[in-house]
Amino acid sequence: MRDVYEILREMEVMLPTPPAKGGVYTPVQEFGEKFLYCSGCGPALADGQTVIGTLGRDLTVEEGQKAAYNCVLNLLANLHEKTGDLNKIRRFVKVLGFVNSADDFKEQPQVVNGGSRLLLQIFGEEAGLPARTAVGTNALPGGIACEIEVLVELK
Repeated sequence: MRDVYEILREMEVMLPTPPAKGGVYTPVQEFGEKFLYCSGCGPALADGQTVIGTLGRDLTVEEGQKAAYNCVLNLLANLHEKTGDLNKIRRFVKVLGFVNSADDFKEQPQVVNGGSRLLLQIFGEEAGLPARTAVGTNALPGGIACEIEVLVELK
């Protein structure tokens, strides 16, 4: 596998500062010998970029995909802070995405694709294409459009 940071540079993607915790929890929890469970991250980046609103009412699928992309950037920032090196990741095992959705919105998987595509581009199909669930919900903290959590296996 190629160096993750080299790929990020080529993509002109910078990891944000890890997001501030929004409650009483651990951003990344180790379990077993090689697994990390990452608490859900929203789309608010340290530079003030965020995506607020409800898919199917206030936001388009494309805006939701940007939210999911930002969520994954925040997850990668937390993983970098915990491991010191994203190259230690063997694979992403599971992605769970929550999408703030209007009652008649049914495109949650397309929204979460915004984050899944980023993992695929950075880590490749074998490591960056995990099992996934995309769930619609009637509300998320602070009105954010999306929240994503991941399960990671280390090398």
